[in-house]
Amino acid sequence: MNPTLRTFGLFTLLTLLFVGIGYIIGAIYGGTLFFLIIFLIFAGIINSIAYFFSSKIVLWSYHAKIVNEKEEPRLYRIVKKVAEKAGIPMPKVAIVPIDIPNAFATGRNPKNAVVCATQGLLRTLNDDELEAVIGHEMGHVKDRDILVMSVAATIAGALSFMARAYFWRSLFSDRDREDSWIIYIILALAAFAAVLIQLAISRQREFKADEQSAKITKKPYALISALRKIEGEVRRKPLTQGNPSSASLFIVNPFRGGGIIRLFSTHPPTEERIKRLKEIAKTLKE
Repeated sequence: MNPTLRTFGLFTLLTLLFVGIGYIIGAIYGGTLFFLIIFLIFAGIINSIAYFFSSKIVLWSYHAKIVNEKEEPRLYRIVKKVAEKAGIPMPKVAIVPIDIPNAFATGRNPKNAVVCATQGLLRTLNDDELEAVIGHEMGHVKDRDILVMSVAATIAGALSFMARAYFWRSLFSDRDREDSWIIYIILALAAFAAVLIQLAISRQREFKADEQSAKITKKPYALISALRKIEGEVRRKPLTQGNPSSASLFIVNPFRGGGIIRLFSTHPPTEERIKRLKEIAKTLKE
């Protein structure tokens, strides 16, 4: 699907979500039209912030630092090399001060994209593996996934925050507790729905970005090795900082959970990704 249509569809779905919340709250408290207008305005504000500032919010939330070639020559050289192979403008390069190996890309379009690598990634991977991971992120940039994924992460995070905030408010509110809990459940469901939308966007795009990396770098086995290393480190020590709503941005989900949480993973299983990469590697040899 065209990236512009995907972005428009995402904004439309989330706007309808906000309007639905406003309608239900208005039906509970009275003044349905008032709440509809308020939540429609709120949706417009959130969507605008997400469109224009989602990448900055993501970079800020992970304390990512934009670096130049002199500061990080190895990473900068590899990003430049992959960008040339992919035929896209050289993105900005950022380092995330996290020991767990991982990477993500963000930005509105290829012209203002930022490719981010954690400090742990630079220490863990060799040059071929790092190039393959950057190739994956360039795949997201080339297919213009970065805007949709950044916007989805930002809005899902905003809805989750709103649900949590209303929960704490309901505990100390003098209003009828039953009404408060009804609205909290509505907001929680809205946050859950936003995450489901995010998952629908993310999972298939990971397969596509893996394929793009293999075609751009011609190093599918290096990506397989990198995914195994990253997956192993994440299993050993999941990320505790940051918001799980941004998990879809990373090459491997840095947050981990058991039970039902696995059903709603933002990423397909790593072994399934490896299986597909091996199939791609065979076609590249032919």
